Amino acid sequence: MTSETMQRVRRNALAALMPPLRLKLSDWIEANITLPADVSALPGNVRLWPFQREIADAIGDPTIERVTLVKPVRVGFTTLLTGALAGYVANDPAPILALLPTEADARDYMVSDIEPIFAASPSLSGLLSRDRGGENERNTLLARRFPGGSLKVVASKAPRNLRRHNVRVLLCDEVDAMENGAEGSPILLAERRTLSFADRKIVIGSTPIYEATSHVLRSYAQSDRRIYEVPCPACDAFHQIIWEDIRWPDGKPEEAYYACPECGSVVEERHKPEMVTAGRWRATKPEVAGHAGFRLNALVSLLANATWGKLAKEFLAVKGDPAGLQTFVNTLLGQGWNDAGEDIDDESIYGQREDFGIEPVPEEVLAMTAGIDVQRDRLECTWLGWVEAGDCLVLSHKVVWGDPHDNATWAELDGLLKQRFAHALGGEIGIDAAVVDSGDGETMEAVYGFCFPRARRKIVAGKGAAGNRPWIEASKSKRRGGRLFIIGVDGIKSHILARLSHGRTIRFANDLPRVWFEQLASERLVVRYSRGQPTRRFERIQGRAAEALDCVVYGFAAKQLLNINWQQRRDELSLQAEPNANLRKVIRSGWMG
Repeated sequence: MTSETMQRVRRNALAALMPPLRLKLSDWIEANITLPADVSALPGNVRLWPFQREIADAIGDPTIERVTLVKPVRVGFTTLLTGALAGYVANDPAPILALLPTEADARDYMVSDIEPIFAASPSLSGLLSRDRGGENERNTLLARRFPGGSLKVVASKAPRNLRRHNVRVLLCDEVDAMENGAEGSPILLAERRTLSFADRKIVIGSTPIYEATSHVLRSYAQSDRRIYEVPCPACDAFHQIIWEDIRWPDGKPEEAYYACPECGSVVEERHKPEMVTAGRWRATKPEVAGHAGFRLNALVSLLANATWGKLAKEFLAVKGDPAGLQTFVNTLLGQGWNDAGEDIDDESIYGQREDFGIEPVPEEVLAMTAGIDVQRDRLECTWLGWVEAGDCLVLSHKVVWGDPHDNATWAELDGLLKQRFAHALGGEIGIDAAVVDSGDGETMEAVYGFCFPRARRKIVAGKGAAGNRPWIEASKSKRRGGRLFIIGVDGIKSHILARLSHGRTIRFANDLPRVWFEQLASERLVVRYSRGQPTRRFERIQGRAAEALDCVVYGFAAKQLLNINWQQRRDELSLQAEPNANLRKVIRSGWMG
């Protein structure tokens, strides 16, 4: 063999030992990640949007320790996060922890995103299979081992989930839905599990919820604060597209356009793909090193359901409803909702009483619920009427005096809840559902004894619970043959506060007494700090009773038990007023006496 041949063999052998060039994470994702049809409306090889590429590359950059993304919906963050996770599994194996708010979220992420994407991507297939573990390394649904590393997907609600793991890569999604527990912030607890790794990576993403207590907004404020800017087709000036610059002709939201803040040009939707493709990220705090922060809104999304015209229509549909407006602000504009420190002005809402009551029930009310507060010497009941559009009419408030341990007291309440009221459409209407407060341990058994036999009438026992909870959910276990319902009182109170502070979608009958409004305004929303972490909570205003507020909260919870066919209910109430045309007139014979 000649020396030239030996040199060629030597060069080829050494070349084979050279590791491949390290791809940017964005390029690797596009080359290796395949989306199956049951995960994406656009199945096939991933094609990242222009604004996603720099986010992916920051996650893959070893010189950047932290990445924070303030995100709306409709910008593909979950797919991006799964692509980043796959990049570590395939190219940079390490102990990885994915943190989500609840156990259900964790399971859904593994089953609906991670497993299908890994199975559909040829270069990843089998890497996270449940049967890969060795004899002493059993894989489970939420815990997998792979060559050189491991993946655990855990819920933030259980602190023990965060104590047992040391990880180099921490991926946190929807952190604003994570509540502080007895041990403090679950995000901070998770971050402590990365301290032993000098090359750790921490990725935090979320749709912001409340401005004052947002984990993701606080993290973004500590970053280099990047914003995505696009060029104006007319003047080439770069600006971030914000909601204030979206305009439309009166009555024509579908013709919404972007007004350039630099030159005032009208930029139509058809220009958006070109603008977004030519866009760029700009750090507004470039002096911050090692922490890349990104902030997006849905105005740059290229999805068909995120056109400016469709977003303008969505805004007009919710602008009068504070709850709907908050959802729009959070999920589409990527902004936190600011309601901390607001009070209900009882004098103002007392002056908003209207000329209606419970007899007759107003024409627009097509469903009724009741909330019952239990005191030591009485039961207090508020009737709420519900309009198809979502408005709530407070129709009446009654007090049943008597000992809650006396059957006669409950018999009187039962009579009230069985009442039928004349309706303005001509028929009669009664209570569709009611929640009775069972939070007082002294009267709890009496409440159970009243509610459990009446479950078919949707009269249920409820117990308020603080924190980020569903408005109402049945307990998993039965008590004395019935189920207790847990009421997410903080969420309902926030909803009521927003409605009363922004618009008039809760309306009041004119015969409600002045003291009732003082009780409705008996609590205020404040922000308190515990272990350095802000927490929103409602606090009682000194000297005020809260029976009316509690009744309304339980009445709102009862509404969640309903499944009303509004048109059918309207027809039923109207038909009750019409005489039955099929009945024939009967003339009594005289000889029958």
